[in-house]
Amino acid sequence: MLKDKLKQIFTKTEGMENKKKIENLAVFLVILIVTLIIINVIWNGGNKKQEPASDPNKKLADENVSTVASSNLQNDALSTQLEQILGNIEGVGNVKVLITYSQTSQTVPLYNEDTSQTDTQEQDTSGGTRKVTETEVSKEIIYQEANGSKIPITQSIISPKIEGAIITAQGAGNATVKANIIQAVEAVTGISSHKVQVFTMAS
Repeated sequence: MLKDKLKQIFTKTEGMENKKKIENLAVFLVILIVTLIIINVIWNGGNKKQEPASDPNKKLADENVSTVASSNLQNDALSTQLEQILGNIEGVGNVKVLITYSQTSQTVPLYNEDTSQTDTQEQDTSGGTRKVTETEVSKEIIYQEANGSKIPITQSIISPKIEGAIITAQGAGNATVKANIIQAVEAVTGISSHKVQVFTMAS
């Protein structure tokens, strides 16, 4: 009888211990999984490169660089067109054109301008008063959204100013041919005749 009771007690104790072991193992596994997830998140977050904040001035500078590049292409195109036109004038022959500019092309962004005016009255030592007006002007570049990034809106593009032209042509030794070349360059570029220099091309 006593033996059977002791056996039941030991059996219950062993069952409870096994149950506790299983519970402890389950808790340990949950903690392990959570820890691994946290480590993974921290590791990946540290390895991600932070993207630099968008700088409006940099975007505007990039736009100016691209404008200068396109301006250079336009300048080359003008020289090429002049060479083709002048080459078709009677007596000119082979011709080379160099156009000089005083500045590069400039992009003028569109601004949102706010003007505030403050009027104050001041008293001087002699008892008189004077009115002081202060005007404050603030400008902000206006942007448009494109592909998730802000791009400055262009108000205008200032074209480069042509300062002069140098032309070498095979038939430039003839006074009439030389005059025709100068007139053609004046018509295309709008510069005065004294800024157009024409020389005979070396054979």
